[in-house]
Amino acid sequence: MDMEDKVQQAKESVSEGMENVKDKLKEDYHQSGDKVSEAILTIKDKLPNITPTPPGFKPQSSANDLKARLEWGEPGLTILDVRDRETFNNGHIMGAMPMPIDELVDRAKPALPLNRDIYVYADSDDETAQAANQLRDAGFYNVAELKGGLPAWKAIGGPTEGVMEALTPPDAGEYNILSRLATEKKLREQAK
Repeated sequence: MDMEDKVQQAKESVSEGMENVKDKLKEDYHQSGDKVSEAILTIKDKLPNITPTPPGFKPQSSANDLKARLEWGEPGLTILDVRDRETFNNGHIMGAMPMPIDELVDRAKPALPLNRDIYVYADSDDETAQAANQLRDAGFYNVAELKGGLPAWKAIGGPTEGVMEALTPPDAGEYNILSRLATEKKLREQAK
């Protein structure tokens, strides 16, 4: 065997050895990678979910549910006040649109997309349910009945506007956070 053959044989041997080392490293990497992935998943399962999520849509919603969505900053909803116009002008939830119940479907159809999240309230929960059903029958998918209406909204310190609202001074509870929290707790318990 001449020198060139020996060199060629040595190159092949080294090359073969390198392939074996690469294969071994790949195998070790995959095994350790699987162990690392498994360890990460185990740790992740033990951690609490700290990512905040927006409150969900509920067909029967409390004032707290609506307030939570608004505080989350979700602009993709509409609040409809289906009381008569004079009552609306005297006081309503800030940002609510007036749509008297007798004109509700005729006014809502051209003004709102059918998939819009709509919160509706009236003078009573029965009227609210009636208005919500009219909207659902007209093809609106996400219609929520705001239980307790304007009084429930005011009880949790939700912002209002209107002629009478501007004349009515805030009560002591609006400045006392403990009093307001107690009222909110009582309303949540009543909603259950």
